[in-house]
Amino acid sequence: MAAMQLHENLWERSDAEFPSGGTLEEQLRFLIGYATLAPSGHNTQPWLFGTGPDWVDVIADRTRALPIVDPHDRELTISCGAAIGLFEIAARRFSLQTDVALSPDGAFHDHLAQITVSEGQPPSDAEIALFEAILTRRTDRSAYYMEALPDDLDPACRDISEVDGINVRFVESGPIMEAIADLVSKGDQIQFDDPSFRRELAAWVHSFRLGSRDGMSGAGFGVPDILAPAARFVIRTFDLGNNVAAVDKNKILAGSPALVLLTSTADHVDDWLNSGRALARLLLLLTSRGYTASFLNQPIEVDELRPALQDAARATGLPQILLRVGRSERSPAPSARRALSDVIATD
Repeated sequence: MAAMQLHENLWERSDAEFPSGGTLEEQLRFLIGYATLAPSGHNTQPWLFGTGPDWVDVIADRTRALPIVDPHDRELTISCGAAIGLFEIAARRFSLQTDVALSPDGAFHDHLAQITVSEGQPPSDAEIALFEAILTRRTDRSAYYMEALPDDLDPACRDISEVDGINVRFVESGPIMEAIADLVSKGDQIQFDDPSFRRELAAWVHSFRLGSRDGMSGAGFGVPDILAPAARFVIRTFDLGNNVAAVDKNKILAGSPALVLLTSTADHVDDWLNSGRALARLLLLLTSRGYTASFLNQPIEVDELRPALQDAARATGLPQILLRVGRSERSPAPSARRALSDVIATD
């Protein structure tokens, strides 16, 4: 039981707390803590987990859906896929093998995956490096140093992420990046012009200092965390689209050495889950190499812009995730996370 009484802040846990002498189910519950450190839209953390003697169920928590920005739960599903990816990587650190069955129950659509776990080989150095990046990965929205990326980073990211129909496309400067920047800017303007979008966004701006375990800190919007209520009012009340569009466009053109687009061959639940699994591996590889990323999904979230993004990026697949990639001056504080007791289902 001691291993289950971890730090309230899951970002501070240690692999030394792994219950190596416990049952496999106790070990799986420990590993779920790493899965919950996956990124999610507005930091909604839209997942629940069930456990058995040698398996973990991953269940969509649709009470945390974002019906305006994500009406089809595509990003919600990608977030759950990223949680699956982190679980897989954490399991390998402790010499466990995983077998992931996606959409295992046709009658229960919220049951996104079942992960069966068994004893495996010791992890490789590369697998350990990915695991160690879990606790230091951050979504960093600041401007990045405008420096060329190493030649081997692009192929390394593609090698680790291009599985199960997912493709990775790097864009570094030039007309393609400028065209994508224009689409992100247009997406900002379209979204902020919608009062429903602003209300939904504002509802997820929370103060971590006031005890929130989910949502986005006011610090991400340029105000102290404690002033989150004021940030909510401003976002909800005023159309900030032109300002946000200008800031994002400048960050792309003057503060982003590269963009990365993840695409899939199809656009179904399993494709979204595999996009999330690929995203998890990609982000951890970037972190392990000293790089960071932030999301620019506006032209994917706005239906009318998604085909234009595909054309602008010269991508053959369907856009699922768009990232800025680079190095920044300092790493931001981690986003809050819900307690394990809130995400592990008891029934």
